[in-house]
Amino acid sequence: MFKIKPLGDRVLIEPMSKEEKTKSGIYLPETVDKERPEQGKVLAVGEGKTNNEGKLIKPSVKKGDVVLFTKYGPNEIKVDGKEYLIAREDDILAVLE
Repeated sequence: MFKIKPLGDRVLIEPMSKEEKTKSGIYLPETVDKERPEQGKVLAVGEGKTNNEGKLIKPSVKKGDVVLFTKYGPNEIKVDGKEYLIAREDDILAVLE
């Protein structure tokens, strides 16, 4: 098992799958094209990025946060057969409470 430590202002996210049932109660089969999830749980956070003066700006998200992110911003990676996303902090839109 690898330990993944994001660099800079990047964040490691475990995507949360959407419910496989429609609002009207119909369950969707596995063969239906599923959209990429737009929310997930933060597993690891980089140290932050530096501004023009060389000062470190710490990320505003932390490990354990459930976040909403842009649909196509994060990069997909696969480690030990499991899918994760690595996003820049700018790709994160909100922390869900």
